[in-house]
Amino acid sequence: MLYATGMTEEDMDKPQVGIASMWWEGNPCNMHLLDLAGEVKKGVNAAGLVGLRFNTIGVSDGISMGTDGMSYSLQSRDLIADSIETVMGGQWYDANICIPGCDKNMPGCVIAMARVNRPSLMVYG
Repeated sequence: MLYATGMTEEDMDKPQVGIASMWWEGNPCNMHLLDLAGEVKKGVNAAGLVGLRFNTIGVSDGISMGTDGMSYSLQSRDLIADSIETVMGGQWYDANICIPGCDKNMPGCVIAMARVNRPSLMVYG
C-alpha cells in the first residue's frame, strides 16, 4: 500500500515520522503552516527518515470572539489531540512532529504527544 505513496523498498526500513500541521487558510496564524510542514518534511527526509504530512483542524479565538463560534474554541484542542492520536496510532508512525499556529493548537499537540508516547517535537509556526 505504501508503495503507491511514492515510498521505495529502501524507505520501508526507515522510521516514519508523522508531521501534524494545523494548516488552514482561514486564519493568519495557521495559513503558512502547510509550507512550513513541507520544509520540516524535507529536513526529516534529509536525516534519513520518512516524513509523512497530515493536517488537523484549528479554531481562531481572534476570529470567533464575540460570536457563537467561541463555544468551539476550547473543545478544538481535544479534537486536535484526538486527530493526531488517531493518525499516529492508526498508521503506527515511529515519531511525531506537531506544527501548531494558534493558542488552542499548542495544548492539543502536547496532549497528543503525551497520549502516543513516541518521540515527539512541537515546532510553533
